[in-house]
Amino acid sequence: MSITVTLEELEQFRTILADYPDALAALTVIEDCEGDLEDAALALAIHAGQEPNTGDRWLDGLAKSWRHVLCRPDLKASLQADLTPGVFLAVTEHTTLPLKLATPVVIYVFKAGIQDFCYLFESKLQ
Repeated sequence: MSITVTLEELEQFRTILADYPDALAALTVIEDCEGDLEDAALALAIHAGQEPNTGDRWLDGLAKSWRHVLCRPDLKASLQADLTPGVFLAVTEHTTLPLKLATPVVIYVFKAGIQDFCYLFESKLQ
């Protein structure tokens, strides 16, 4: 699923993440990619020295590889409520993602809907 971030949303995220230069840099890349999170994530990954495949769903796969972190009850509750700097920072603390890459991942999961994102993962745990 391709997710696009609007200019209005980017401004909201900039306000939320105003104290975090790496997150702001990621938001600039997202804006440069006309809000396309997939394109921005690929560009940010390459800049971070990773070699992502250029498939249409690379960002989805990256997010799913960290589903066990993103679907933790505390993060899930935060992602359901509203985005705060703490959510972005928690992802960087519990994964190997730098903030520049965690930024599009968190926004992707937030916009895709945390309930749907975590549903399959949680049903496998039961």
